[in-house]
Amino acid sequence: MCGIIGYTGKHSARDILISGLYSLEYRGYDSSGIAIALNNEIKIIKAVGKVDRLSEKTKNITFSNIGIGHTRWATHGAPTEVNAHPHRIGKTTIVHNGIIENYIELKKNLEKFYSFKSDTDTEVACAVIDRCYNEEKDHLKALKKAKNILKGSYALAIIFDDDINSIYAIRKDSPLIIAKDNDGSYLASDIAALLKYTNKYYLLEKDEFAKLSNDNLIIYDNAFNIIHKKQMIYKGTSNDVMLNGFKHFMIKEIHDEIKMYKDIIHEYIPNYKITDLIKKWNYLKKYQKITIIGCGSAYHAGMIGKNLLEEYANTETEVIMASEYRYKKIYPKENELVILISQSGETADTLEALRKAKENHLDTLGIINVHSSSIARESDKVIYCLAGCEIAVATTKAYIAQALILSLIAITKAYFEKEINEIDANNYLKELKKLINQTQIILNQKESYKKLAKKIFNNREMFFIGRNIDYALCMEASLKMKEISYIHSEAYPAGELKHGTISLIENNTIVVGIITDKKIASKTISNLKETKARGAYIILLTNKEILKGNITDKFYNQLIIIDNLNIYLQSLTAITIFQLLSYYVALLKGENIDKPKNLAKSVTVE
Repeated sequence: MCGIIGYTGKHSARDILISGLYSLEYRGYDSSGIAIALNNEIKIIKAVGKVDRLSEKTKNITFSNIGIGHTRWATHGAPTEVNAHPHRIGKTTIVHNGIIENYIELKKNLEKFYSFKSDTDTEVACAVIDRCYNEEKDHLKALKKAKNILKGSYALAIIFDDDINSIYAIRKDSPLIIAKDNDGSYLASDIAALLKYTNKYYLLEKDEFAKLSNDNLIIYDNAFNIIHKKQMIYKGTSNDVMLNGFKHFMIKEIHDEIKMYKDIIHEYIPNYKITDLIKKWNYLKKYQKITIIGCGSAYHAGMIGKNLLEEYANTETEVIMASEYRYKKIYPKENELVILISQSGETADTLEALRKAKENHLDTLGIINVHSSSIARESDKVIYCLAGCEIAVATTKAYIAQALILSLIAITKAYFEKEINEIDANNYLKELKKLINQTQIILNQKESYKKLAKKIFNNREMFFIGRNIDYALCMEASLKMKEISYIHSEAYPAGELKHGTISLIENNTIVVGIITDKKIASKTISNLKETKARGAYIILLTNKEILKGNITDKFYNQLIIIDNLNIYLQSLTAITIFQLLSYYVALLKGENIDKPKNLAKSVTVE
């Protein structure tokens, strides 16, 4: 949510800022802007809509070697040029990612000194910093004083009029990285904005300050002591944030799932043996209860984990939305593990849930995709998803990586709980080879999903139904459809239809049934037949074993068949199919697939 870029150095700041903002588009935004130094003055240019508009408005700007830029996702005030960042008050110019929670109170106190133009909390933060500088006459002291006044989360990049060759930065909870090469100094919300120039960076920690200049980069702690931090290296390349011949990042990242599977295998189970996992995750043995916390797709991955852990690993498991966990009364148990799932590792609700768990002295494990992110650093243990950089707002490969990690945890716990022996566990793991092959076959069958998408894209609504783990799959399949195609889509446990929702079924209403669990196949089939009797157009996904053993009549209109895999891996092939189907539906509708309206990739505010 929101993106920050800053540069001071030998090259055109405008060009580097615009390039960085393009790389940050995936975070979600509705306006953008830059502030650069021209003739010893700060010039601010803003635009509503895509970065293309800002690029056009700034294309004739003369050379400047310093500037800050921002993509804004509207929270306080509508997406207008006035509300867009950067903001300038007095002799201070800033960009901001996060939320200032006490801005209304601060604004009232500052109105006797400043005239505010926008509806934003950021302009108030700018006024606070400017006021503090007027009092302190020292940049770092002003930032420290402002930090103690501002409540909330923030990553700030600041330029002061009387130090126009430097960029100052401060971070509290919202992510911010800084970097240095022979051509200058950089700052950004994440490494994606800088990969064109460098893959080496420093992570600014909570309450740290930084001063960036053309030939120097200094980091200070809260007492203004200079910190010498370890430089971090992003292992990917700039190709990770390029389309590489694909039309959209979403379809590229669906194809990346093959590499993701191989990377996870190489890292965690190179020998396809349970002993590989025991060596790495032996700490899982002692936990008698697991609580899984996530938001959106991460929550849905947690639901898959819950089903596997309870059904096959005899482990009590609860899944709670992070935004609910933060405010509910919890009852910590001895030998309870709290698993926090987040692609970015910066999800605000999940981060606060982590801190609440730790306050209650619970052990924590992060399942995270971004190395050295806040949740990864604050969790007691971390398992990295290894999905690589994910640009499309609608998660695909990262979600499947989360689900796979939970599947491997379930196999490991099943072994510890003596629900499976070593031979069975090894056989389950060996089927990962088959999973990769089946995923590749699915990717090669894109034309069939394009054809099915033509049946769906003109509809206003659809339903996904299933039971147990199949319902968990329905939740994610439905979310994918609604978030990129804007078709009203709902997921329901199949048995709940007759308790009210079936009243919505009418002629040609699309109902997608998912049946991968043979134990309850006949029950879901019965529910699907109920919708068919009321005119539903049924799309059925099932595997060959269930099709052969349970389906005696053709009650469906479209059939999607997947090969049989073991209970721990079967669900993963199914979700790739619905990712592809959602993509092609959105493509037919002409939607902005990688950047759905009103959504952000990294939700760093509550």
